[in-house]
Amino acid sequence: MVNVPRKLHVKKGDTVEIISGKDRSKRGKVLTALPKEGKIVVEGINLLTKHQKPRGVGQQGGIIKVEGPIYASKAMLVCNRCNKKTRVGRRILEDGTKVRVCKVCKEIIND
Repeated sequence: MVNVPRKLHVKKGDTVEIISGKDRSKRGKVLTALPKEGKIVVEGINLLTKHQKPRGVGQQGGIIKVEGPIYASKAMLVCNRCNKKTRVGRRILEDGTKVRVCKVCKEIIND
């Protein structure tokens, strides 16, 4: 099966709320979007334990916590105007540009 890049409903910098899994109902900022895998990395969500070796002269090794990727379908966008989790709609403006729209308050989401 060929991995086809998907169009994600969230982008880097968006605030999302997790809707399923161990981190349910937590909110965080999207650090990275991985459209080929359909995943996102969210700040403070899905923390993994990593054993890191010291790589430089002054660097310290040890056990650190890093955010791991989760499926984008497990996260809903939080509208910055109404502060509610929402589905994302699309609208074409008069000048022909496509924008994302909040389905709750019908406002344009910052791109």
